[in-house]
Amino acid sequence: MRHFLTLRDFTKEEILEIIDIGLKIKNNLKKGVYNKELNMKTLGMIFEKSSTRTRVSFETGMFQLGGHALFLSNRDIHLGRGEPVKDTARVISGMCDMVMIRTFEHSMIEEFASYSKVPVINGLTDSFHPVQLLADYMTLVEYNAHENIVAAYVGDGNNMTHSWMMLAAKLGFELRIATPKGYEVDADILAETQEIAKTSGAKIITTNDPKVAVEGATVVTTDTWTSMGQEDEKEERVKIFKGFMVDEAMMNLAHKDAQFLHCLPAYRGLEVSEDVFEKYADIVFNEAENRLHAQKGLMVWLDKQR
Repeated sequence: MRHFLTLRDFTKEEILEIIDIGLKIKNNLKKGVYNKELNMKTLGMIFEKSSTRTRVSFETGMFQLGGHALFLSNRDIHLGRGEPVKDTARVISGMCDMVMIRTFEHSMIEEFASYSKVPVINGLTDSFHPVQLLADYMTLVEYNAHENIVAAYVGDGNNMTHSWMMLAAKLGFELRIATPKGYEVDADILAETQEIAKTSGAKIITTNDPKVAVEGATVVTTDTWTSMGQEDEKEERVKIFKGFMVDEAMMNLAHKDAQFLHCLPAYRGLEVSEDVFEKYADIVFNEAENRLHAQKGLMVWLDKQR
């Protein structure tokens, strides 16, 4: 049995296999073909952090695969009222075939997985957002932008940045990360991914200058400057992140055929300008749709490992 907590635990071949399964499922869906690989299977979805894309994609995905998804907020279950994580894990994994968790502390999902009898999927923690990276890379494959990637991440050193670092380290491409001083990536995760990169041939570069990161990049990506739970920092962050907006001038520094990605929600006029967002809206919303298909590929893959 395998869990999906970070990309750290997966080989390059396994990551590409999951994405390939997702692409095949997506292509079949467009033809009106629904293969019920998870017929009569149940996914328990624990949400300690709310979400649009995570809930809709997992719930719809299980339905399309012939299974059923249960939405469980921390207001609805005993986990939010003091029950130990290990007890909730043993109860839910005794009734469901798979569990997806979207929470704050990464240690919570690690503890849950250690007591779970079924695969556990990280739908987001403060440290990592690996399912989003499956969708991102799937999108690049569809746009033939996955060869010889030079990716630039501009913004906060957050869970998305860490997940890009893991993807680059595993797949062996160049990633340049530009963050303001004081908002850099986690030092331990940087050291870990740079160690993995020694084997894969990846290059992971950090800087405080977004122009240095974007120069010649084939993929430019960003995320909100103020993540959930940081709302009281928004005003200060807007001042500190000045100069880190991905606008037309910044995109002009990238490769002439560069693509822009955003995991959404997008705050125009902050991390991305209105004109850049709308110019690349087709790929961004295909990226959002691919959460559905990449996660179906993941769930089918995990089910086969049991």
